[in-house]
Amino acid sequence: MKLSEMRELLATRGIQLTKSRGQNFLHDGNQLRRIVEAAELSKADKVLEIGPGLGPLTELLLQNTGEVLAIEKDARLVEFLRDRFVNSKLKAQNSKFDLLHADALEFLKTEQRDWSEWKLVANLPYSVASPILIELACGARAPKKIVVTLQLEVARRLMAKAADKDYGVLTLLVQLDFEPRDWFKIPKSCFFPEPDVDSACVTLDRRAKPLLPENQREIFVKIVKRAFSQRRKMMLKLLREDWPQGKLERAFSELKIPLQERAEKLSLEQYVALAKNLP
Repeated sequence: MKLSEMRELLATRGIQLTKSRGQNFLHDGNQLRRIVEAAELSKADKVLEIGPGLGPLTELLLQNTGEVLAIEKDARLVEFLRDRFVNSKLKAQNSKFDLLHADALEFLKTEQRDWSEWKLVANLPYSVASPILIELACGARAPKKIVVTLQLEVARRLMAKAADKDYGVLTLLVQLDFEPRDWFKIPKSCFFPEPDVDSACVTLDRRAKPLLPENQREIFVKIVKRAFSQRRKMMLKLLREDWPQGKLERAFSELKIPLQERAEKLSLEQYVALAKNLP
């Protein structure tokens, strides 16, 4: 879908996009094809798309996969998508398409669906990208692959390593279950309207083997959130709010973590080890 076509469609239907919903639509064909290539799709795949907008990515997904579930919050866009993909020739043959009018974040919180055989491929609404990823990417029900476009700042957090300036809570909560694979920057000019921030597409693959059993995940999350609650403070002092000093010192000593260490210096593996040592 060319920019001129996107402008015309929005004008014809009297649709004004809003920043509050993160409505910046990707129209550049080359970037859309790069996203689809990164997802490594086949006709055996099932794809979840959040925030399809006017459907330029949806069209490519239907051409390359067997099933697409799209979740759109804006009723005006839902009506357009139904006209475009359900009641027209554009619906790809032999591909199943379901369109849900819903708030994606609320849907993911209340719908306890198993997404483990799905791939998430989407240009996420920037206003809710991080909470959507946290809700969907954590635990045994998470998709097998995630390919999403989001703010460059958020993309850097997802790809970060220990000691990087972008390393933090989001990094660890997502990387517990997913391995960062690749990313590429997308210029502002590829969107309409142009966003105020830079964007990037990231590819994450679900780990073949979980790093922690389900019954230790809550401890991991508790440690990570407490450790990063005040980045400038020593991690040990922060964790004392939840665990005795002696138990913490023994765990740090056993794992060869300096008692003066700060949260951003510890690797994912060290946080996993701490979760196993601090029941």
